[in-house]
Amino acid sequence: MFIKQFYTSCLSEAAYYIESEGEAAIIDPLRDIDSYIVLAEQRKAKIKFIFETHFHADFISGHLDLSNETGAPIIFGPGAKANYNIYQSKDKELFLLGNIAIEVLHTPGHTIESTCYLLYNEKKEPYALFSGDTLLVGDVGRPDLNSGNMDSEELAGMMYDSIHQKLITLPDNVLVYPAHGPGSACGKKLGADTSSTIGEQKKTNYALQAQTKEAFVKIVTSGLVATPKYFSINTMINQQGYESLKEVLSRATKALDVSEFKKTLDAETFMLDTRHATEFTQGFIPGAIFIGLEGRFAEWAGSLLPFDKQIVLITDKGKEEEAVTRLARVGFSKISGFLKGGFPAWKEAKEPIDMIIDIEPDELLMDIPFDPKLTVLDVRREMEFAEGHLVNAVNMPLQDMYDIAQLAGLEESENIYIHCAGGYRSVIAASLLKRQGYHNLRNVLGGWDKIKLQQNVKIVQETEALN
Repeated sequence: MFIKQFYTSCLSEAAYYIESEGEAAIIDPLRDIDSYIVLAEQRKAKIKFIFETHFHADFISGHLDLSNETGAPIIFGPGAKANYNIYQSKDKELFLLGNIAIEVLHTPGHTIESTCYLLYNEKKEPYALFSGDTLLVGDVGRPDLNSGNMDSEELAGMMYDSIHQKLITLPDNVLVYPAHGPGSACGKKLGADTSSTIGEQKKTNYALQAQTKEAFVKIVTSGLVATPKYFSINTMINQQGYESLKEVLSRATKALDVSEFKKTLDAETFMLDTRHATEFTQGFIPGAIFIGLEGRFAEWAGSLLPFDKQIVLITDKGKEEEAVTRLARVGFSKISGFLKGGFPAWKEAKEPIDMIIDIEPDELLMDIPFDPKLTVLDVRREMEFAEGHLVNAVNMPLQDMYDIAQLAGLEESENIYIHCAGGYRSVIAASLLKRQGYHNLRNVLGGWDKIKLQQNVKIVQETEALN
C-alpha cells in the first residue's frame, strides 16, 4: 500500500494518491492533473477510481480531465447531482483497490453530498480516513457554503450526527487526511498540520469538545466570516463541468507583442501583473492590477477579479503557464494572452508607466502628526484589525475592495498610506486604488508586522470585536 498527499499551499488544498498492487485511486484532484498521471506511470500503476468528497467551492477539481485521460469513473457520495457522468455511490459501499478497500461514509454537514472515504489496509483494518471538508485538523468544515434549501444550523446539526455516528467511533489510531490545511476559508480554526489521527482530534479539536448537538451547532456557526465571492462560482463549475485545462492553456499562453497587447486594452479587459510586489511598485502599466505569484495568488484573483471579463497577463519570463494554471484552478478561463517580454518590453517601447511609492514604517509615523490630509488605510481582515491597529486608521479589508462602492469614502485629495500585515495585500490594494484614480498613495513596507515594532507607536485594540 502506498499513499501520497499532494499539498498546494496557496490554496491550502490536499489531494491524495492511493495505490495497491498496481491499482491507484485519486481523491479530490486539482485541475492540473499531470502530477497524478506521472506518479502512476512511474509506479507502473493504473488509475482505477477518482473519488470526490463533495462539490468544492474553493477550487476547480481535476476530476473531468483526469477521467478523460484515464477512463477512471468519477465517484461522488449519495445526493450528488452533476451535469456529466458520475457514479453516485451508496453509503457503506466498498470499492476494492488491489488488496485494500475504500468504504464510502456519507457525512452530510459541510454540504449535503459531503462524503468521507475510509481506507482498509491489507489486514482489513481501518487505516486512514480521507475526510474531505467534514473533519479538518483542529476544525470541521463550515456549514454555510452549499446548503440547498437548508440553513447553516440545519447542516451543522447533520454534521454533528455524521461526526459522532461515523467518524469519532473509529479507532483512535486511524489517520485523518483532510482536504484542506491552514489558511483555508473552508474552516475557521484550522491547525498547522495537514494530517492527524482520530484520537488526536478527539482530544484537541475544539468542535469535538461540544457535549451536545445544540452546543456543537452554536460553536461551528458562530464567528464565520464572509466567504470569498468566487466560492459560489466554483461550486457551480464543479457541478456543471468545464473545458479542459489544455484548451485554456492553449488560448491563454498566446504571446502578444506591445502593439498587439495594446489592442486588447479596453474597459472590458483587466490587466493582471503577477510579478513580485517590490518589482511592481517600482513600475507598472497604468491600470494594471497587481496580484503576485508569491502569495495566495489564485485566492485573491478569485476574490477580486470578474470571471466574465477578459484578462491579459504581465508576468516574469517563464511564469506565464504557472499564472494561467493557477488562475484556472479557481475557474478563470477568459485569458487572452500575455505581454511578450513582460514589463521590460513595455518600458523599452517608451510606453507610459506608473509607480507606487514605498516607505518604511518610521516614515509613516513621522508623517502622521504633520499631515492633516493623511489617511492610514489598513486593508487587513476585521479580526486582524481588531487585535491591534494605529490610532484613527481606516479599516477597509482587501476582500471587500472588488466593490467600487467600498472606495467611495476615500477622497482623491487625501494622502493615503496603505498597509496590511506584511506587505503583499497592501500592494494589491494600492493597484486597485490606482486603477480607480487615487494617486496620492504610499505603500508601507513590511506592513503591521514592522509598524508595531516601532518605538513610541500607539496601538489600539477593538475589545468588543475580540470578545
